[in-house]
Amino acid sequence: MLFGLNLIMILLIFGVFILVASIKIVKEYERAVVFRLGRLLKSAKGPGIIIIIPVIDRWVRVNLRLIAMEVPPQDIITKDNVSVKVNAVVYFRVIEPNRAITEVDDYMYATSQLSQTTLRSILGQVELDDLLSARDRINAELQKVLDTHTEPWGIKVANVDVKNVDLPQEMQRALAKQAEAERERRSKVIGAEGEFQAAQKMVDAAALMEAHPMSLQLRYLQTLREISAEKNSTTLFPIPIDLIDMFLKRK
Repeated sequence: MLFGLNLIMILLIFGVFILVASIKIVKEYERAVVFRLGRLLKSAKGPGIIIIIPVIDRWVRVNLRLIAMEVPPQDIITKDNVSVKVNAVVYFRVIEPNRAITEVDDYMYATSQLSQTTLRSILGQVELDDLLSARDRINAELQKVLDTHTEPWGIKVANVDVKNVDLPQEMQRALAKQAEAERERRSKVIGAEGEFQAAQKMVDAAALMEAHPMSLQLRYLQTLREISAEKNSTTLFPIPIDLIDMFLKRK
């Protein structure tokens, strides 16, 4: 009788231990990928409390939150043969936990390596000016390529941002000289356009005065007034415009 009670007590304790070991808690942003006797269950479990059969089941916890992974600086030679060092950030999340566990050994490592190779491949096909100015287009192309390759793994690449582009000192000086030359060219063009517009206005004014001779007389008087308003010792001898006009007609 005593032996029977001891056996029942042992079985009860063992049963409680098995029950406690079977209960697992999965957070809201996680899923549990379960293998039962080595075979994958059709759907991931969670969130909340799940039951895992000890010894028979093996489970893997998968994080479904958005992951920001930094791509280490990569040495890249652009299409116009400029050596630069570029790093980026890849934002992705797991959307199918079962495939993320079964289709690739380590999806974090695989995504990191794929990001590095894709970054070198895509940026090696663009010129330096595009890399510095068309950043949005390059980011979209990187995101599209990465998302295409990671889709079979159950991973969605949400965005890719190229962070820093480190240029050699010689290239930085060359770009500074180019920018300085461009600014100088613009200043000369603006100056030439100003002179052209001023000359055009003078031609228009001359044509207007030729059509209205009285305007020349008014302009003459205005000039005398401006000169006399200044504090100087200049002596003026006004000459009638009609006298000058008479010589001009003779000529």
